[in-house]
Amino acid sequence: MSERQIVIGVAVFQDGKVLAALRTGPAGGWEFPGGKVEPCETDHVAGARELREELGLDVRIGASLGADVPIDERYALRVYAADVRAGEPVPLEHAEIRWVGPEDLDSLDWLPADRPFLPAVRHRLGEASEL
Repeated sequence: MSERQIVIGVAVFQDGKVLAALRTGPAGGWEFPGGKVEPCETDHVAGARELREELGLDVRIGASLGADVPIDERYALRVYAADVRAGEPVPLEHAEIRWVGPEDLDSLDWLPADRPFLPAVRHRLGEASEL
């Protein structure tokens, strides 16, 4: 079996909340926005490009939030933390976007591949609220 292609998810943090995006369709659910890494792109470049395309948002990509999670036999999800450099998110490719606090993370129907990153996101949100 060949190596899985990486899909970048970006957990954008701002004011003690994280940005969640609702993908519609048969495989729909809440996710950290992002997309596939193109040839000759780094993860950080791909994540920033995808958020400009999907949300019109300029972000600074930071640290990884954990190990890769298989999406299916072809793809694996890698999620990074980010903060907003400029802009307000606009759902250009999602049905809805929402800023979510730690108390509301579990109320969303997250896509299966995104769920393993929720503890790291919750931890990071807890740190932000203690600042």
